[in-house]
Amino acid sequence: MNTAVAAPAPGKREFSVERGVSAFAGFMVLLSVALTYWLHPGFVWLTVFVGVNLFQQAFTGFCPAASVMRRLGLRREAEIAAAPR
Repeated sequence: MNTAVAAPAPGKREFSVERGVSAFAGFMVLLSVALTYWLHPGFVWLTVFVGVNLFQQAFTGFCPAASVMRRLGLRREAEIAAAPR
């Protein structure tokens, strides 16, 4: 499998795992709030799940979403910074 990632256009930052996790968590919170408001109050538990997952990730360093993003080819900020330009 080819895991090479194309270089971003000049002036653009490559989308890293850290940025991806933040974007995904933000999207999931917004989605769960919308689902709670328009469909069913039980969707508030999705917001709780996302919050708990972010909290535990701060202490353990493990994030399931980050693992998936790594498999999809995203690189960590440190890897991007260390790569030759």
